[in-house]
Amino acid sequence: MNYKKLAAAAAVLAMLAASVSCGSDADDSDIADTTAAVTDTTDGTAEKTTAASTTTGKSGKSEKTTSGTTDTKSTMATAAQKAGGTTVGGKSSGGSSGGQAKTTQAGSGGGQSSSGTDSPAAEEKTYDAEITFGAKPTASGSNVTIEGTAVKITAGGKYRFKGKSSEGQILVSTATEEKVGIVLDGVDITCTTGPAVFIEEAKKCTIELADGSTNYLRDTVKDKVYDGVIFSNDTLRIKGGGSLEITAGNRHGIASDDDIIIESGTYTINSVKSGIYAHDEITVNDGKLTVLGGTNGIKSRGTVNINGGTMYISGGTKEEKHSIYASVLNYTGGTVFAAGSRFTEPKTSSAPYVGFGFGDGGAADSELTFCVNGREKGRLTPHNDFMSAVMFLPDLSTGDKVSILIDGESAGEYEITGTKNQFMID
Repeated sequence: MNYKKLAAAAAVLAMLAASVSCGSDADDSDIADTTAAVTDTTDGTAEKTTAASTTTGKSGKSEKTTSGTTDTKSTMATAAQKAGGTTVGGKSSGGSSGGQAKTTQAGSGGGQSSSGTDSPAAEEKTYDAEITFGAKPTASGSNVTIEGTAVKITAGGKYRFKGKSSEGQILVSTATEEKVGIVLDGVDITCTTGPAVFIEEAKKCTIELADGSTNYLRDTVKDKVYDGVIFSNDTLRIKGGGSLEITAGNRHGIASDDDIIIESGTYTINSVKSGIYAHDEITVNDGKLTVLGGTNGIKSRGTVNINGGTMYISGGTKEEKHSIYASVLNYTGGTVFAAGSRFTEPKTSSAPYVGFGFGDGGAADSELTFCVNGREKGRLTPHNDFMSAVMFLPDLSTGDKVSILIDGESAGEYEITGTKNQFMID
């Protein structure tokens, strides 16, 4: 099993939506919601803003694990503040069940009905443990160890987190065959010793954003091994009906040595390196993502699959950096507006896509308005200088007329003639 990287750090940008004419009256129902609020978190306080195949770590994929097994306690030593460890419960016999909701069946009159069938089951959602961050984390349940300000999950199950910590950490270290579910339900965690969420060992880990919750994760320490605010040695799935804002001061926002799968949720990611980084695959099935990368917006050394959702991506300023980088990019659905120095052309695309090149480059904080047949489809305000922009829309068709406005000024109108459409703007 590869043991890789730790944390990531801060940045700021806004993806906004207002009304701009693209040459004809725009139907508001066709305009994508591109509003994104990102706040300055440099003072350490949060303001406001707003997946899973089982993949075993590939041998030889990382050059970083040269010293053998990672010492978990030393990783957590600073966060623990040498306060000693407290174990909440032990490994339960049902730990490997992945924390499935427990079901109680009630028969009619306390027994079997005359029809020979039981009455409908009453289903109750439960967690193996519930943890609240504060000056010192508290927990009720099993399979959790508290060491100072760090919380360690030691067995498979489902765990709910809430509360705030200026130097906390969620660490997952279980047997390799066990599955772990982490539910973030209103957390505000800054980690000063590594990733705010560190999946060191688990067969599969799913992070769920509780419905309606707003969550904040940040890191500050410089580390090139465990290099994400959320970092996983294995496949990571993220989903839910809440929001998550990530500020990466170290390197990447979300990083995995295997795959990252995003199923749903609302994300704002500000990072000094890539917003999302994976050694193998990044798959986006749904959700709304605003990604502001210091180098690449999203990057995979393997494949990026865009199957759905809405994405606003701004990459870095260096010539070799991308808004979207992959060895292979596949597009089957969803809406994407991206800008950076360049982008990876898709190997497969279910609809035509449009790339705009800017001969003289574009300046940071310029407002880009993407239009189809005179109607605005979305806006993007890159936080860095850029040389290209790209648009993916599921309903784009041959014969459509596309244009891009820069700070309200049209850069010309162009016709879609096939799958690949790239237009140079002087």
